[in-house]
Amino acid sequence: MNIIIDAMGGDFAPGVPVRGGLQARENYGCDVTFVGKEAEIRAELEKQGIQELPKGVRVVNATEVVEMHDDPARACLKKKDSSMSVGLRMVRDGEGDAFVSAGSTGALLSGATLIVKRIKGIRRSCVAPLVPTGRGRALLIDAGANAECTPEYLLQFAYMGSFYMQKVQGITSPRVGLVNIGAEPEKGSELYKDTHALLQEAHDAGRINFAGNVEPTMIASREAPDVLVADGFVGNIVLKTMEGTANFIVHALKDIFTTNFKTKMGYLMIKDQMGPFKKSIDSREVGGSAMMGIQKPVIKAHGNSDEYAFQHAVRQAVEFVKADVNGEIEQNIQHMTVAPKSTVEKLMENIPNLKKE
Repeated sequence: MNIIIDAMGGDFAPGVPVRGGLQARENYGCDVTFVGKEAEIRAELEKQGIQELPKGVRVVNATEVVEMHDDPARACLKKKDSSMSVGLRMVRDGEGDAFVSAGSTGALLSGATLIVKRIKGIRRSCVAPLVPTGRGRALLIDAGANAECTPEYLLQFAYMGSFYMQKVQGITSPRVGLVNIGAEPEKGSELYKDTHALLQEAHDAGRINFAGNVEPTMIASREAPDVLVADGFVGNIVLKTMEGTANFIVHALKDIFTTNFKTKMGYLMIKDQMGPFKKSIDSREVGGSAMMGIQKPVIKAHGNSDEYAFQHAVRQAVEFVKADVNGEIEQNIQHMTVAPKSTVEKLMENIPNLKKE
């Protein structure tokens, strides 16, 4: 398996992508191809004691870099020799099995959609990170790619999230929840009411395990579902709130345990139990987010990743390829579309509104 890595993406490129990629190669047994400014990549490899490229490591030169201030919608098309554009074309053409980048999220999503293309029948690709819950981790889909959605988009997100958790995380029947302001089916906007009906229909047909609406207070609980479905606006707020809360908890605990001798002794007594807790809310353990709905696996690593986080982003890519999530999506695409309503159906829906007027 060959993972293509954008060596120029992220806040600490090329050092972090190169070091993280090398660690992933050692830990997960995959080949790695670093794409970017060859001189800078080789200089970083030399810092790691690599003079001659070993078997399973390749460097592909790309003269341009997609910067954070570049227009996300046009960056990959305008900078055709950027590390991101070259890497995406390589994975599209079968020169690698997956692509990992810590570069601009918008540019990566746009580039993946325009260059690699969406799976036929998928209306929108989306960003799907794993977030901590009381049960372990859940997949939040979408986390920011699509601020405006239709019920069909959210239905497809639910299916893709369910397939991911089943194939990658090994959950036999993932519970799917719709993030909403209340648990009752009639809560929320028309988008969420209509989506609830579609998800319930899919549940009744035995295609997904729909657990109903999920209030934000339930997301971090032990009752949280395995898949959290939301439009990109809501999902991004949920994600950033959870990340901010996790940082607050870590710093608050640090302040408590370093207050005085007594609290320091208390920390030593529970140190062994604190390790797993800190690990459970550490985003570095996840490494990045899968871009669902793209024909080939594309993983977005955090822009501020260190090498530990980046290697886990590569691990995600390896697991995604092995699980063949896209194959599962392609086999079930006929269940993931909504037939357009006829003129008569639309008129019938508006009859109650006409009576009110």
